[in-house]
Amino acid sequence: MFKVLVIAYYFPPMGLSGVQRILKFVKYFPKNKWIPTVLTSGATGYFAHDPELLKEIDANVSIIRVNGNELNAKLSSFGTLKMPSETTRKIINRINQFFNIPDNKVSWTKKALIEARKLLSDEHFDLIFVTAPPFSAFLLGTILKKEFKIPLAIDYRDLWYGYQFSKYLTPYHAYKHKKLEYGVLKAADKIFVTNRRIKENQLENYKFLDSNDIVIIPHGYDPPDFEAAPIIKKKNNKMILTYTGSFYEFITPKYFLKAFALLKKERKDITDNIELHFVGAQTKELRKLSVKYVLEDNVKEFGYLTHIESVAKIKSSDVLWLMVGYGKNSDTISSGKLFEYFGARKPILACLPEGALKSYVVQYGATYLSDPENIQNIKESLMKIYSDYQLGNLPIPEEEFIEKFRRDFLTEQLTKELQFMVKNTL
Repeated sequence: MFKVLVIAYYFPPMGLSGVQRILKFVKYFPKNKWIPTVLTSGATGYFAHDPELLKEIDANVSIIRVNGNELNAKLSSFGTLKMPSETTRKIINRINQFFNIPDNKVSWTKKALIEARKLLSDEHFDLIFVTAPPFSAFLLGTILKKEFKIPLAIDYRDLWYGYQFSKYLTPYHAYKHKKLEYGVLKAADKIFVTNRRIKENQLENYKFLDSNDIVIIPHGYDPPDFEAAPIIKKKNNKMILTYTGSFYEFITPKYFLKAFALLKKERKDITDNIELHFVGAQTKELRKLSVKYVLEDNVKEFGYLTHIESVAKIKSSDVLWLMVGYGKNSDTISSGKLFEYFGARKPILACLPEGALKSYVVQYGATYLSDPENIQNIKESLMKIYSDYQLGNLPIPEEEFIEKFRRDFLTEQLTKELQFMVKNTL
């Protein structure tokens, strides 16, 4: 058995997609001869909590919680927070990015460093595994690697330098982020990323990296989640088209709802037989757009659901919708929800630009592709989907392709890489 110190700020009972990847790695580590100890955040104010997720973790896994002075910790007494408006979120985000480099979790990493030093002094660990964002956790990993001479693996869920939702407000901010990332990449023994576009971006920005330094471990789905989630019986014969997740920046329902409203004007007989289900923590913008385009009868908001409840909604839908608009480095986005869509084996309306996500959905097979901001194109896709639904001709995905994204299989791939790392340092 090998022992790994896992450093992950976002971890259950926090909810949302940011916790799923590391949760599933930790779940399946013991089955692959790795004993994890998780160093994570303490009580936090956050947009979603799902305590049920903790039941997936082996009772023998140690979870060490550290309370910092970051905003999430200060808001912990408020529990689950409401999503702010998109305008408010952007303002808060820009302020955070201006004053905090690399991010506003630096105070947590300082407290976590103290606890990590105790752990590494008292116990033997074969490896340190850090997942980000927040990228300040990577800095923590590099300090520990240098002090304790332990191999360091870093896991990118998103880009750091050039992150699609970041705004470098001065040249200094851009320089500082790139310099910090350079130091982390120099220190890391192995780099894991979620898709090929992120890997290509890293190789382009940091010429000292070799292709073998970076391993792609994509997001995935967990079959037991789909076994546990029940099928929700329909109340009518309407086609259910579902979106899971939140909207922000250039991931917006605006173009889709405009297209649906246009279809409603032209073919009300079609739209009267479609329900649009939205699952996830949402701002008021979705409701405002629904009212603006007179779609209140079609749009059904379910708010944030537990992970199993969300999977049940996916399983019980006829078609699933994914949207990413045009933005900086949007081609590198690797949405976790897509791979759960794969696990549901449902047809997908994919409104995407060129990039990693589009590459995946093309291989999936059961996909209706559309330009993310072309209203006419989306409307035509909706008409085609409904026609296929009526005729019983909705496409079937490629089963061999789907199997590659099982969480247990992906963790097995990861642990093999980690074992090579340990053996190479002996």
